[in-house]
Amino acid sequence: MIKKIDHVAIAVKDLKEEIVRYRDVLGLEFLGTEVVPEQKVTVAFFKVGDVRIELLEPLSPDSPISAFIEKKGGGLHHLALEVDDIGADIRQLQEKNVQMLDREPRKGAHNARIAFVHPKSFSGVLYELQQKGDAS
Repeated sequence: MIKKIDHVAIAVKDLKEEIVRYRDVLGLEFLGTEVVPEQKVTVAFFKVGDVRIELLEPLSPDSPISAFIEKKGGGLHHLALEVDDIGADIRQLQEKNVQMLDREPRKGAHNARIAFVHPKSFSGVLYELQQKGDAS
């Protein structure tokens, strides 16, 4: 089921400002950005060993990230777990009475297939299941 932690996602108000901070202050390797219209975000990627940090900036006021930032001011949004077969993993979790936000995979960054697990199922932590797409 779960292979590894793929990334840690952090909601930010100002992506350009945070890119400078993560790249120049922390010295992390900046991998670039991607607009993900389906998720209503622009994402900046940083490499930290075998894991990435992804900074999420909302594209519009109706983005789920906008609501998160308005409520919490930004910060840790979710932890992404890499899986091989997201459809099977969603079904297995549902069979174990885990509440899913997504019952079917949807498109994420790098053409990945993603699905979110409701934070109520795991002590308030929002988990993303991610099956790699064409490029990572």
